[in-house]
Amino acid sequence: MTIRVVIAEDQPLVRTGLKALIDPAPDLEVVGEAGDGREAVRLAKAARADLVLMDIRMPVLDGLAATRQITADEDLAGVRVLILTTFEIDEYVFEALRAGASGFLGKSADAEELLHALRTVNRGDALLSPTATRTLISRFLATPAAPRPLDETARRGLASLTDREREITTLVATGLSNDEIATHLVLSPATVKTHVNRAMIKVAARDRAQLVVFAHRSGLAPTD
Repeated sequence: MTIRVVIAEDQPLVRTGLKALIDPAPDLEVVGEAGDGREAVRLAKAARADLVLMDIRMPVLDGLAATRQITADEDLAGVRVLILTTFEIDEYVFEALRAGASGFLGKSADAEELLHALRTVNRGDALLSPTATRTLISRFLATPAAPRPLDETARRGLASLTDREREITTLVATGLSNDEIATHLVLSPATVKTHVNRAMIKVAARDRAQLVVFAHRSGLAPTD
């Protein structure tokens, strides 16, 4: 199945370059190009996109606001957002993840990294390196926005998690992959994936990145 991508970037040359890297891939297709966040939201719906490659700093509506609109729209429930950023760790990245983004990619990434990132995010896995995830945890918990209370759906989801699902959610929040969690708990990777998927369904996490954010907000994420 072809992954339908919208590129949201205010610099035309950068958009052209990204399209030239993405379109030749047999499983990827650029179905729209937006020069601002408002157009990105419109195209995500009009072009029936699977994924939006979103720059943060854009005119009219910035990437953070556009991400919030996309992730809050029930008609765009299946659309994932991959943030393009100059720096892997900055305050904009954390805000983007809170807004519902599935991960982030540095603009210094090469072509293979870009294609891998698009495929990773499209299948629902978080594009968060272990180092970035650990930094995210400490910075997220240190910010004033961190104590925001869970909504009713999240509270019910937290209460419904099994002990194993809680344990695996905590390990996901440390940046471990399914294979690493499987080794740590002496389980099969398939079993770990099942627990991760069930946890995401219970807490209404769109993908693995949002499960990490949930772990922070619920107190399941480690604090050291």
